[in-house]
Amino acid sequence: MKKVLKKMVAAAMAVTMMATAAFALSSCGKTKNESFKLGVSGPLTGDAASYGQSVQNGAKLAIKHVNAKGGLQLSLSMLDDMGTPEQAAANYDLLYDEGMQLSLGGVTSGAGEAFAKKANVDSILCMTPSGSADRVIDNMDYSFRLCFGDPDQGALAADEIKAKGYAKVGAMYDTSDTYSSGIYDAFKARMEELGIAYVEQSFDKENKTDFTTQAGALADCDVIFMPFYYNEAQLFMKAAVSKGCDGVFFGCDGFDGIASYISDITNKVMYITPFDVNSEEQAVKDFVAAYKAEYNGAEPDQFAADAYDVVMVFAKALEQAGVTDYDLSAKEVSDAVKAVILSADFSYTGLTGNGMKWTADGKCAKAPKIVEFN
Repeated sequence: MKKVLKKMVAAAMAVTMMATAAFALSSCGKTKNESFKLGVSGPLTGDAASYGQSVQNGAKLAIKHVNAKGGLQLSLSMLDDMGTPEQAAANYDLLYDEGMQLSLGGVTSGAGEAFAKKANVDSILCMTPSGSADRVIDNMDYSFRLCFGDPDQGALAADEIKAKGYAKVGAMYDTSDTYSSGIYDAFKARMEELGIAYVEQSFDKENKTDFTTQAGALADCDVIFMPFYYNEAQLFMKAAVSKGCDGVFFGCDGFDGIASYISDITNKVMYITPFDVNSEEQAVKDFVAAYKAEYNGAEPDQFAADAYDVVMVFAKALEQAGVTDYDLSAKEVSDAVKAVILSADFSYTGLTGNGMKWTADGKCAKAPKIVEFN
């Protein structure tokens, strides 16, 4: 009986020792975070890939500059959503599981809304560099934007057209795109307020390669307002020129990067943007030089500059909040950053605006620029 008891005690001790050893190994193997984790979803492939790639490049460059200073350390994970809300929502889940603590949200508006809705439930602060539709931030306490809102660009375009005094005005927009139709709706409302008549044309996602009909209808306009992306814009411009149009092509921030696609067009082109790559401001010149050095001579666009600024806003807010524990929960980090950003004395001057401030509804106040060429 004593031998049996001794064997039972020995077996129990062995089990206890094995469990203790396993716990010790598990504890030793657990790694602590070495940076605050930022996440973003955007199109790295597909029609809007250049926007996503620019956001990724701008954010990575900002993180490199922040980390090089020592102290605060940041890291970035970006997943491809091809510009679709469904994939953006799936990407959110993956980034959340990776431990995302702050986010640049989604790059495009539709995908950005899907991403932000899920982040809002989990109290993770999103600041999109480029999702300009109001619904990306509407009724969401943790959703912010750094870019202009769609209505702002539409109203500004109408005011600029009024100031220039163009005799015949045309407008064309994409009825199937949130970004395009949102800007157009604000433009239409403002043009009605100003009492300016104009000729309207439109297209949708099923018909965005052949613009022969629309170009013919708008060919004699002195200015054509085009609140849509450069892919379709460059096709329309070429079609309009072939119809004898010598008017001004006027776009919004979706035109950023269009110059390289229309080198054979001599019409005047202008567009609303928060960032001018040819600016003489020293901060912009330094950024452009650093970007070119980092990315094989490529020039940054507005999307890269906006993403750079978002990261720098996060860095400034984290430093002002005195947050240094990388293992804090996403909600703890987000709440700390949010409190600083919404404080009365917080502002940020960067590549895309001076003295930028945010309101509780997530909107950013900054002055736009109008870039012209040709």
